[in-house]
Amino acid sequence: MAKGRVMLLVFSMALAAVSEAQVQHGHRGLARGHRRAADPDAPTHLHFYFHDTVSGASPSAVRLAGPADPSSRTFFGMVNVMDDPLTEGPEPGSAAVGRAQGLYMATDQAQLGFLQAMNLVLTSGAYNGSSLAVLGRNCPLTDVREMPVVGGTGAFRFARGYAQARTHWLDLKTGDATVEYDVYVMH
Repeated sequence: MAKGRVMLLVFSMALAAVSEAQVQHGHRGLARGHRRAADPDAPTHLHFYFHDTVSGASPSAVRLAGPADPSSRTFFGMVNVMDDPLTEGPEPGSAAVGRAQGLYMATDQAQLGFLQAMNLVLTSGAYNGSSLAVLGRNCPLTDVREMPVVGGTGAFRFARGYAQARTHWLDLKTGDATVEYDVYVMH
């Protein structure tokens, strides 16, 4: 009986030490239960709007290189760098949830198609301070685009998943756009 109590005490102390080490080494999301709902195998779903503004006095995306042929309908060769706001709703003044920081470049000579590399940096809510890395093909005139989530930081360390993008609004004259994102991530 005493031997069983000693084993239980040793096991409890080891479990407490492991839990404390996780908190001290950055596993706060797991230790505080912010990971996912009751089903640990279910992906985390994030929903937000991405505001890409290339026009005006204070753009959130700027062109680094123009297309090889300025008259090209595909903009092949264009490179833009972005620091776009992410919001809860489609209105630019909606509550901020983060920033999309990265670049997109026109890489398709047959249709408008971008290689998009970005970090989705979350600045509010349960995942404040965490980020997701997205890298993939984005054809903005397609109804629904899918890009892979290839990693993350903070609560999203070792993340994998996908992001679906749908254009909510596009100004063909300026290139400004609001894009709805649904991101599904395992972490």
